[in-house]
Amino acid sequence: MVKSTEWSRKTREQVITLHRKGNGYKKIAKMLNIPRDTIGSIIRKFKAKGTVETLPGRGRKKMLTSTAVRYLKRRVEKSPRVTAEELRKDLSDVGTEVSAQTIRRTLRNEGLHARTPRRTPLLSPKNKKSRLQYAKSHVDKPQKFWDSVLWTDETKLELFGPMDQRYVWRRKNKAYEEKNTLPTVKHGWGSIMLWGCFASAGTGKLQRVQGTMNSLQYQEILDDNVMQSVTNLRLGRRWTFQQDNDPKHTSKSTRAWLQIKGWNILKWPSQSPDLNPIENLWWDLKKAVAVRKPKNVTELEAFAHDEWAKIPVDRCKTLASSYASRLKADITVKGCCTKY
Repeated sequence: MVKSTEWSRKTREQVITLHRKGNGYKKIAKMLNIPRDTIGSIIRKFKAKGTVETLPGRGRKKMLTSTAVRYLKRRVEKSPRVTAEELRKDLSDVGTEVSAQTIRRTLRNEGLHARTPRRTPLLSPKNKKSRLQYAKSHVDKPQKFWDSVLWTDETKLELFGPMDQRYVWRRKNKAYEEKNTLPTVKHGWGSIMLWGCFASAGTGKLQRVQGTMNSLQYQEILDDNVMQSVTNLRLGRRWTFQQDNDPKHTSKSTRAWLQIKGWNILKWPSQSPDLNPIENLWWDLKKAVAVRKPKNVTELEAFAHDEWAKIPVDRCKTLASSYASRLKADITVKGCCTKY
């Protein structure tokens, strides 16, 4: 049965007022352009209940009490990995029988949704302490300092990478139709490793890493790209070089090589990709390349260079200008991983 239109409180009050003045159902219906049956229903309800307010329906009683709902909220907030089935058993042990689906629906109504956990680096207490110290010692640096930092990193770009859609709409028994499959390749043939850099003024050089990179190749990449990027981006004489603590970056030979170069190096805490804004640009790059659907590694590399050059200067500037906020977030979570 389709629910009829509910008239406003003001309209219902008008009906009662006109009825009290001695007007009949037919006349009121004509005056307010409302069906006569509706007029009768409003008047009968007023005589029976003494009000024109919408009264709560009897309906089905909730299966979970407010106490049970509070328990569920406390439980999942304390142990996010607990399952709906485990929660169902907990309630069953105290005499409340509901389905796991009811528990999921209740938690969704409370703003708690089951989601895939985000992948973050495993942080030891030492890592957290180091990250927190880094954030506290740099959070008050002037913006001019961050504008002169050359951020660097390596990333893996895949021909059929995680940017490809992971879900398809298909019918039963159609899983292996070509349009419903995701191609894969063996032994990493369909991927390349890239080294890149950027600063507030824009993106710097981008270079493909040939084979497995060692300390010597890393030094050659820096020699070929860093100073050219510093010049192109006009970072000036008091620029700062950033790199993470990958073994190739911190090996004895690389440390000696950097010492000869005399570059000012930003001391970096381990396990801190979220503190390096170039990770945001890698994400942008992978999305842009995936849209172009490269067919082979040659196209993959060409598209990567093309899209890297297209990254807007404003995007780079925003990442640099908001860096203090990134450090404040790390301080807030006491060295744990941040949303960045």
